[in-house]
Amino acid sequence: MHNTQKPDLADLPTTSRLLRSTAFAVGIAATLLVTVVLPAEYAVDPTGIGRLLGLTEMGSVKMAIAREAEQEESAEAAPAAAASGPVIAAHTAPTPVVTAVPAPAQAIAPAKQAPAAQAEEMTLTLAPGQGVEIKAKMRKGASVTYVWTTDGPKLNFDTHGDGAGISYHGYGKGSESRSEGVLTAAFDGSHGWFWRNRAGKPVTVTLKVTGDFDGLKRLV
Repeated sequence: MHNTQKPDLADLPTTSRLLRSTAFAVGIAATLLVTVVLPAEYAVDPTGIGRLLGLTEMGSVKMAIAREAEQEESAEAAPAAAASGPVIAAHTAPTPVVTAVPAPAQAIAPAKQAPAAQAEEMTLTLAPGQGVEIKAKMRKGASVTYVWTTDGPKLNFDTHGDGAGISYHGYGKGSESRSEGVLTAAFDGSHGWFWRNRAGKPVTVTLKVTGDFDGLKRLV
């Protein structure tokens, strides 16, 4: 027989101490979720800390790769539809790509944005299998006119945007060697294009953007 001494009640944690410890642990978990997990996994960065640590860009790349995988699965499931390219009918010239605004409103928009209009061009070469993403900072309602072309082969593309609390907002996707139109920002944030080279050889793409935006930046 072993005598077991009962613990002194004074040595046991009180209810209020347990509640404080639990609240502290929940607070730490919530902080890590908002500042690390959401930016790194879903490119959602409500505090801005993820961008400072480079986690938001990592999350953006992950989301882009996931979207591309879904796109390729859809293309394999419906080869006939993919060949005709109905998914991106709005992206082929001369139909505007991303805006659902009626034609009269589009005709007026350039005049309103003329004072802030700027133009920029970028040319990149993608190796086989390589993905590249270029985005521009735009405020809600701002519009740009764009055109991108390759040196021949088609590229898989996904036109989309992201911002505070919004990890992905799609404007259109498909596979083309040329696309042009007007992109109107649905919210304050980064808006642009992601390309993937599935041609089996290097492909050069040139992007020209004119309108109300704050510079082009390569993210991937």
